Amino acid sequence: MRRRRWMTHDEFLDLLGATNLIPGPNSTEMAIHIGHRRAGWKGLVVAGASFILPAVLIVMAFAWAYVRYGSIPQVKGVLYGIKPVIIAIVLQALWSLGRAAMKTKFMAVIGIAGVILTFLGLHELLVLLGGGSIVVAVRLIRRTIKGQQNLRSLISASPLIVLLQTGTTSAATVSFSLALLFLFFLKVGAVLYGSGYVLLAFIRADLVERWHWLTESQLLDAIAVGQVTPGPVFTTATFIGYTLGGTKGAIVATVGIFLPAFVFVAASGPLVPRLRRSPTAGAFLDGVNAAALALMVVVTYQLGRAAIIDFTTIALAVISGAILFHFRLNSAWLVLGGGITGWLLYGRVNS
Repeated sequence: MRRRRWMTHDEFLDLLGATNLIPGPNSTEMAIHIGHRRAGWKGLVVAGASFILPAVLIVMAFAWAYVRYGSIPQVKGVLYGIKPVIIAIVLQALWSLGRAAMKTKFMAVIGIAGVILTFLGLHELLVLLGGGSIVVAVRLIRRTIKGQQNLRSLISASPLIVLLQTGTTSAATVSFSLALLFLFFLKVGAVLYGSGYVLLAFIRADLVERWHWLTESQLLDAIAVGQVTPGPVFTTATFIGYTLGGTKGAIVATVGIFLPAFVFVAASGPLVPRLRRSPTAGAFLDGVNAAALALMVVVTYQLGRAAIIDFTTIALAVISGAILFHFRLNSAWLVLGGGITGWLLYGRVNS
């Protein structure tokens, strides 16, 4: 922006605000917005594809090596050391995001309620929509009370009423298919707010717990690859797609999770000024961010039980956390260090 002078600071901030008000990966959507602003529909496609494609190809290479060589003891040792480091990285992200999202005691209550409801089995999508809807309803009620307006129509029309009538999904093993893989990641790309790490909650809930397509260990491996490769965290979908369905699976998962971003950017571009000024949109986003943080807390706890299994992994997680919180070291170096440590110690730990 500064070197090329393609847009002003105000235009950049408008686009940044727009990416926070629509679902999907913010960094990818920002690239797509800039391409659309500079060259219309062609720019939208070129900018988005150019931003995504290098990371996808790198992740596919990692996925190929993982599928082909993942059972080799040395590779297992590397992953053994990386997994606890990943937990520390996610915890550090949780801390940073939490300070930004939990702006008031009310938002903290929304987050705590989200954690409890997720542990009780409420579907992740309902947790996100419920958090956003509750904050919108409460702020509308506050404004209505101040203005001495009628509350009856407001409460009856609240999205919360609809959410309270919606049940949770039951766990059941589902046979793998490319069509279902595409629809799953399409759904995730269309509804996911907050940090890219919230993706892990959806993947674990459906692909690990409900459908049994992945194991906890495979999910942690996918997260590790997402951390050591450049590009958006959403390319974790590429790795999972390849693991489940080879090259076709990788392509299907990648297209599914990124397609909504292109659609949302194209649709929201003209509405950016209005969205930025909308109190309702801002309230919904605040609630969704708090709920998204709750999902991250739960999935981090669940994955932590699979990653931190002995004294060595506890030590790796604690040391990594201390370095991240005190020295702000790039997480890629920590992942590399964890992999080397695991490679050196794995044989001794499992002998």
